[in-house]
Amino acid sequence: MAAAVYGASEGLRTVLIEREAPGGQAGTSSRIENYLGFPVGLSGGDLARRAVTQARRFGVEILSPQEALGVRVDNNYRILTLSDGKEISCHAMILALGVAWRRLDVSGIEKFTGAGVYYGAAQTEALSCANEDVYVVGGANSAGQAAMYFSKYARKVTMLIRGDSLTKSMSQYLIDQIDAMDNIEVLTHTSVTEVKGEVNLEAITIKNLLTDEVKTVPATSLFIFIGAMPRTEWLDGKLDRDERGFILAGPDLPLKNGRPKGWTLERDPFLLETNIPGIFAVGDVRYGSIKRVASGVGEGSICVQFVHRYLADVL
Repeated sequence: MAAAVYGASEGLRTVLIEREAPGGQAGTSSRIENYLGFPVGLSGGDLARRAVTQARRFGVEILSPQEALGVRVDNNYRILTLSDGKEISCHAMILALGVAWRRLDVSGIEKFTGAGVYYGAAQTEALSCANEDVYVVGGANSAGQAAMYFSKYARKVTMLIRGDSLTKSMSQYLIDQIDAMDNIEVLTHTSVTEVKGEVNLEAITIKNLLTDEVKTVPATSLFIFIGAMPRTEWLDGKLDRDERGFILAGPDLPLKNGRPKGWTLERDPFLLETNIPGIFAVGDVRYGSIKRVASGVGEGSICVQFVHRYLADVL
């Protein structure tokens, strides 16, 4: 969204292609409290809606829902193949693909996805959990934000984490907020081993990884935040990625004889540029990125300046 807003506001004809809803993972965050300029915080949905309004005001064309399935190069054009078979050509492309939630590897859990088991958290789901016991799997900021939001509605929120504390992966402000809530409990060294139910989730089995104690507890709402992975398989053979699929750009690109493989220009790649000149990677999908909303917005806006510099040489 930031790349689209800055690109269009600076005179570039800009098309935004979104597979699901604009805003991505940030758009599903229950509460973002450390974003500059919003001292009382705001929801991811609010931020996404404001960004969409802003983008449209600057003339951004938004194609959603639409999915990209392939990319190829034809001289100065970068051509994107869409899921409906159509193609879009451009002179410069910014890949702000984000990441997808990692699935919990428990037998039979797919049966309850959307029926008691949820990846990510939405306000509508929190409202439906009023006066219930909610379980949250994960110990990073997204899990903490969800736990805080659910605590306003649920009778009790139980966080299940495999580590010995929240300090390794969660911001201190969130840890302090969770500690101050009477209806949030954090169970360390704990994992989910089984889910049970007929049509909807009815119970989960949890295991203490230190004592091997196993117990089954009633549960109708299980929210999972155990990390995320990029969906970049469609770029295989085109762009350099790490072993997990994150896109390599700028100084992280592997070099051969001082240049990235297949690099055709005399200059070095720009900071956010991939091994294909004119194709850039920003935000969570980029290798080594900081997984924060503010950094994603920053990279999206900065990248537009590199696009201008690239276009100045090819047009």
